[in-house]
Amino acid sequence: MKDIFKVGKYKFKSRLIVGTGKYKNFNETAKAIDASGADMVTVAVRRVNITNKKEPLLMDYINPKKIRYLPNTAGCFNSEDALRVLRLARDSGGWNLVKLEVLGDKETLYPNMKETLKCTEILVREKFEVMVYCSDDPIACKQLEELGAVAVMPLGSLIGSGRGIPNKNNIRLIKNRSSVPVIVDAGIGCASDASIAMELGCDGVLVNTAIAKAQKPILMAEAIKLSVQAGRKSYLSGVMQKSNLAKNSTTHRRKIK
Repeated sequence: MKDIFKVGKYKFKSRLIVGTGKYKNFNETAKAIDASGADMVTVAVRRVNITNKKEPLLMDYINPKKIRYLPNTAGCFNSEDALRVLRLARDSGGWNLVKLEVLGDKETLYPNMKETLKCTEILVREKFEVMVYCSDDPIACKQLEELGAVAVMPLGSLIGSGRGIPNKNNIRLIKNRSSVPVIVDAGIGCASDASIAMELGCDGVLVNTAIAKAQKPILMAEAIKLSVQAGRKSYLSGVMQKSNLAKNSTTHRRKIK
């Protein structure tokens, strides 16, 4: 059974999206992405070199013809900066599928939803296909979808915190109400967190810090790849209903003579 991950007009084999920041160097980045099996990577346009040919270029290590680059607006705290970054990305690399994140403050890196909604509307009008980092608020996620976002990306917990998904009910609500892909973005700390996200029915998971800051990033990348696959298969299989009492593993008992 083919299980294609579709975002906007684009199709992907892997449901794991991997970030390209926080690694020791581009060589380690490339090895981790290869181990992850991801065919889409996020690129912080303001932080990762994709234009200055006098410095090491990410494209020399990760081929954009084989793996789709997803430019993002990491570090932007207002819609004006975010718009400038994504317009630059499209002009320099032709990238139309983008990830929008407009942050509220430097301590929590929580999304500023007022600015996020404003920016989404403008980007959609300019024919961008926008994947949006957002709060785990079902109402806000629906508003983004109605504005034309091709995917909503609610946080599991704070960026880089590794706290997993404490509010599973909200993520489930968002998925149940969405007709666009739901991708958990931020807070994944280990392989089991990624599996939980997929078992909740999410369409994908974005992971950066959990891989880049593991003691063995390449091994962690492989672990998260497998956990995403396992969680997806578990969700598709139809998880059994939970019970407060024990139930026999067989339906009939033998009569003892």
